Amino acid sequence: MKIRTQLTALFIIIVTLLIVSFSFYIYIFSANYRYDEFNNRLLNRATYYVKLLIEVDEVDAGVLRKMDETTPPSLPNEKIIIFNDYNRILYSSDEGRVINFDSLLLDRIRIEKRVTFSENGWEFLGMSYTDEVEDFVAIIAAEDRFGHRKQLYLKQVLVLGSLFSIVFVSVVGWLFAGQALSPIKKVVQNVEQITASNLNLRLDAGAGNDEIALLVKTFNNMLIRLEKAFTTQKHFIANASHELRTPLTAISGQLDVLLMKERTEAEYRATISSVFEDIRKLSQTSNKLLLMAQADNEKASIPMYEIRIDEMLWEAQTEINKRARDFKVLFRFETETLENAQFTVLGNEALLITCFTNIMDNACKYSHNHTVTILINNIENHVVIKFSDMGIGIAPDDLDHIFEPFYRSQSVIGYKGHGIGMSLVKRIIDLHKANILIESEIGKGTEVTLSFNLYNA
Repeated sequence: MKIRTQLTALFIIIVTLLIVSFSFYIYIFSANYRYDEFNNRLLNRATYYVKLLIEVDEVDAGVLRKMDETTPPSLPNEKIIIFNDYNRILYSSDEGRVINFDSLLLDRIRIEKRVTFSENGWEFLGMSYTDEVEDFVAIIAAEDRFGHRKQLYLKQVLVLGSLFSIVFVSVVGWLFAGQALSPIKKVVQNVEQITASNLNLRLDAGAGNDEIALLVKTFNNMLIRLEKAFTTQKHFIANASHELRTPLTAISGQLDVLLMKERTEAEYRATISSVFEDIRKLSQTSNKLLLMAQADNEKASIPMYEIRIDEMLWEAQTEINKRARDFKVLFRFETETLENAQFTVLGNEALLITCFTNIMDNACKYSHNHTVTILINNIENHVVIKFSDMGIGIAPDDLDHIFEPFYRSQSVIGYKGHGIGMSLVKRIIDLHKANILIESEIGKGTEVTLSFNLYNA
């Protein structure tokens, strides 16, 4: 069921319940008012008859009958019976025996003083009247024709009015729901025009601050992220294809040349050594691509543990020494103590070692003395690590692209590398909710600062 239909149905149900409840309340209130008003008229009429018969000496049952016959009745089909203390009838105008009575009813009237009830369209009222000597009972009956006609007319008006109101509300509700959902319909039409080839399109949020405008703004922000992700993916695929194709082409070419004719053992060894070097580069590139894919996963899918950050740095130093013996890593601690609480963070051991290894490798590789100095400090519930080198430095224009996959500046063309290291570093840092800052000056060196939150800080 469409939202417009749901909103209209809900609107109709709510309004219908209100209209029916209000109409029912009016009808019940009117019926009670008619009943009470007519009973008061019966009471006044019965009191008049009793007082006239009991208190006026000149009036007896015969005179009262004469008066009743010559005077038009105040109530439609008015009937009255008056009893004395011994339940004997003193006066009765009920020739048609409309009023059915017995001793139990008379005793009840004397106890309760006033009894009212309805039967077969007649309204009955019994009252007790006491003078100085006796206790009298009067039962009066009449038909409230005018009151019932008004009640029936009110009922018809309420039913027809309710039906008309429900039909009117249905039409208005349908139009209102369509008007309320028109911005969403417009958003849907605009969204249908957006494809992978035109992610640069944006929805018009207008100048409103309602929920629809917030939805449009949120969707536009998502489009910005998607566009950025698609652009990054395209560049990544293009660069990755190039980086993987180059060693594969070199391997294929060398093997083709090798198989053209018989070679000496030295030539075979040289070619195999060159192929092995290309395979090693291809393996390194593949491993880094896998690490980048792992670092791009949601945090919930990567296990995090309490680890000492300085131990990860020592592990990374060991890895650097395995790669190149002339690379030097110097440590300097600026904390007074080396307690666990000052260096413990929540992180993934393998990813952090990879992160530190890449930073150390770049610092040593691009430095003339192949040395990186690592400063470790504890500042306001954070572990701050600074990697400093005296290398070639990074140009300001290159700093804006340093975290892009496979990006390499012109100044490092003569150095070995794939342009994956710093991109991987950034992903790992973001995954650990840490911060990274790179400051560099051409010809003077580079400083990379990492800041990690302490565990349970």
